[in-house]
Amino acid sequence: MRKLLLLWLIIGVTTAFLYALGNDIIHTPHKVSESLIIQIKRGDSLAQIAKMLQENNLIEKDTYFILYAKIKKLYPRIKAGEYLVEDDISLANLADLLADGKIYLRKITFAEGLTAREIAEILYAEDMLDGDFEMPKEGNFLPETYTFSRGETRQKIVEHGQAAMKNVLQQAWDERDADLPFKNKEELLVLASIIEKETGVASERPQVASVFVNRLKKGMLLQTDPTVIYALTKGQTDLNRSLTYRDLAVDNPYNTYKYAGLPPSPICNPGKASIFAAAHPDKTPYLYFVASGNGGHNFAKSLQEHNINVKKWRALKK
Repeated sequence: MRKLLLLWLIIGVTTAFLYALGNDIIHTPHKVSESLIIQIKRGDSLAQIAKMLQENNLIEKDTYFILYAKIKKLYPRIKAGEYLVEDDISLANLADLLADGKIYLRKITFAEGLTAREIAEILYAEDMLDGDFEMPKEGNFLPETYTFSRGETRQKIVEHGQAAMKNVLQQAWDERDADLPFKNKEELLVLASIIEKETGVASERPQVASVFVNRLKKGMLLQTDPTVIYALTKGQTDLNRSLTYRDLAVDNPYNTYKYAGLPPSPICNPGKASIFAAAHPDKTPYLYFVASGNGGHNFAKSLQEHNINVKKWRALKK
């Protein structure tokens, strides 16, 4: 009887010791010297995952992780993808991170005013994306920052950008001011693309929009340089020089010095602010504007006033 009690005592003490040891291994944070991104590939076995974690110094022994994952039945839930580990993390928390599928999302940013060609260049330069894609039509992609997981297709990013542009354009069209000289939302988008190219000053966009809206209503030529540049390059190259008087006479429907009204289609992919500026232009008497020399523009309601502003700008350039 005494031997049996002693045996049970030994078993109890040993079990408690092993539990305490295991609990310490599982729940004590493992020191992470710097943040890192780990990748679990599709089809990786539990042993392969554990080995990768050990090689990255995230766990002490791969066998501990394997045993814990099996006991907790976590392996079938571990999802392929990249995971960001920023702070010290315990084996248990690491296993939960992988089982919860909190995949690390990367970011890709497209600035306002890019052409379809420039968007394509950014997509191809991102080597964490995969596959080819159908080139987005000029003006149909909303410039934003989009998130993606490693291996996601470029086509999916294009589809996200097109869907975002469709939603923003529809909202702007539905909420637009009355008495705007647009037959449809596509024309609003064309003007937004011109506004985007004419100014990088956010507060000026509604004023620039007002100039073009006023000119459209009066039947005046828009006479905007960015459309001439697009007529010369079709958005496929950069002009890399100043416009000449000969350029302003080029016979092309995008040349707003020669053809009245809006050009046939957008000349870039405008951002949300320019789209809503086109839908809600300021109420001004302005018909002209020219660079002020401080990053913005000087606006004028008469040609005489505009010519004075032009002289000021030329003097500053000299």
